Amino acid sequence: MHIRNYIIADNQELTSLGLQSILQNIDQSVVFRATDKVGLTQLLKEHEDSLVILDYTLFDFVDENQLLIISERFTLTTWLLLSDELTDSFLRKMIFSSHVFSVVFKDEPANTLRDAIKSASEGNRYLSQRATEKIINNHQVDEVPVVLTTTEMAIVKAIAQGKPTKEIARERSCSIHTINTHRKNIFRKLGINTAHEAVKYALRAGLVDPSDFYI
Repeated sequence: MHIRNYIIADNQELTSLGLQSILQNIDQSVVFRATDKVGLTQLLKEHEDSLVILDYTLFDFVDENQLLIISERFTLTTWLLLSDELTDSFLRKMIFSSHVFSVVFKDEPANTLRDAIKSASEGNRYLSQRATEKIINNHQVDEVPVVLTTTEMAIVKAIAQGKPTKEIARERSCSIHTINTHRKNIFRKLGINTAHEAVKYALRAGLVDPSDFYI
């Protein structure tokens, strides 16, 4: 493989450990980890010729434009987007804007992920079947009002207030996995990808006062 440096940009410890195991079995790679945008940028300054495996939905990018700017800044870097869920519009924008992005979803088979890593490491774009179907899906549906449950509304409010997943789980006396499942469902219902977009929704919906939260 041409690329020997990998950067795991994912805030979930178990996912990061799993990715490290997969990467170490692929070749004699050097694996780094970034937990936020600042740390990722610093690693790219030192190791630009890397493959970044990024969970965009859990990272602190404001929007897709910020990610595109970073990808344009580090021209030797290739990217593998690995998330639970990404909106159709986001995927189309990323794929049509740059050739450096590959896409796989976390619930797809491990062999699919291995194929994606190998392909992206060799400089070739890889789109899983599910990602391809989402990108080419042009079926238009009538807009319907977004309806969140009481629990989902409370979690959106907590996210907007800057509370981490562990704190939200503790306050609601449930597991981190449960909160992550709620978060995934909320993002899907709202058609969003990041916590920043959830904050914007919370403001529009009147769930929080602008003076009561921090981004």
